[in-house]
Amino acid sequence: MLPPHVVILGCGFGGLWAAQGLARASVQVTVVDRANHHLFTPLLYQVATAGLSAPAIAGPIRHILARQKNTTVLLADATSIDPVARKVVLDDADVLHYDFLVVATGSTHSYFGNDAWAAHAPGLKTLEDAFDIRARILLAFERAEREEDPARRAAWLTFVVVGGGATGVELAGTLAEIARHTLPGEFRRFDPRNARVVLVEGTDRVLPPYPPSLSQRARAQLERLGVTVWLGRRVTGIDEGGVSLGNDRIEARTVLWAAGVASSPLGGSLGAPLDRAGRVLVAPDLSVPAHPEIFVAGDLAAVSTDGKPVPGIAPAAKQMGRHIARNILLALEKKPARPFRYRDWGQLATIGRSAAVAEMGPLRLSGFAAWLVWLVAHIYFLINFRNRVVVLIDWASSYFTYNRYARIVSRRVL
Repeated sequence: MLPPHVVILGCGFGGLWAAQGLARASVQVTVVDRANHHLFTPLLYQVATAGLSAPAIAGPIRHILARQKNTTVLLADATSIDPVARKVVLDDADVLHYDFLVVATGSTHSYFGNDAWAAHAPGLKTLEDAFDIRARILLAFERAEREEDPARRAAWLTFVVVGGGATGVELAGTLAEIARHTLPGEFRRFDPRNARVVLVEGTDRVLPPYPPSLSQRARAQLERLGVTVWLGRRVTGIDEGGVSLGNDRIEARTVLWAAGVASSPLGGSLGAPLDRAGRVLVAPDLSVPAHPEIFVAGDLAAVSTDGKPVPGIAPAAKQMGRHIARNILLALEKKPARPFRYRDWGQLATIGRSAAVAEMGPLRLSGFAAWLVWLVAHIYFLINFRNRVVVLIDWASSYFTYNRYARIVSRRVL
């Protein structure tokens, strides 16, 4: 008799931690992902801004799971799920039948119904996105060097980041550092320190999930770096020439989107209710109502603990993955599943060199102290020892020299 088959869709934090939690179980595990690598997304913006190279924050899924003899990895894209027949259809029409299913396919960009903006304002979710953004940033300075008209040069040297959450704050702060500390002395026809970085946020403060006091400190640190922060402003249009905000217009050739996310469309095929963001309203044990053999983890799951919604961040996805693995083991033993309880370790957001904010329970930090906490936490949670060493060396070099050695753009992009 074959062992129970567990299919895991997506090998982000939720999927990977679920797979690792089943390493010693008497089950057959199949991990399906459209990419061949696990990505440490909290540092993806560092690849986009040339602070780190891609292998420093990513690792091949096959290598990570190579020692799990009960696990098979498939490079494929799941296109639909049939909960009644207990099967997953892949992009090449192959079918996987399962006894347990873990859906951890994450989220993508949301332009709030204005999908045409995507061509002019890329978001940041994958390595491909990071490469695209890095090329746009570096080529903007190259085009400015060749531009004779002052107005057109100013547009090339204007960078707009839409969205004042953690990703937007990190991108804006790093862009300001690149212009003011990394590039000066490398161009002859203009001074990179004159570049303009604008952060646009629709609410009344940056980092809305954080306490107001930390949001204010984050804004102050951004402005010290030279970032112009526009609050309470809604984007009404984006084209290749810039951004419209009602009656106002910013001429900018580089616009980056960090304002919204949309859940994976696979959630809609589970036959479960969805919230307004398209996330699956799961049961307390992270299973799908009416289908206790299906579990949802990470950004795709809408669940609350102690009356508070669980945030769509990496630590939450890891905890969900581990919890789902434990509930599958309980199901194999014919024991009832346990409800998920999120353990909140706090929030961290970096703004720039020696600038960050941190909330850990009652403790609230900003500036250099928060930046040290952010650095140690991210080094610790990287996927393997090699990545920790590489990132630590790169960060030490950047800290003392301001250099960013990943400023490479391929000829194909050029």
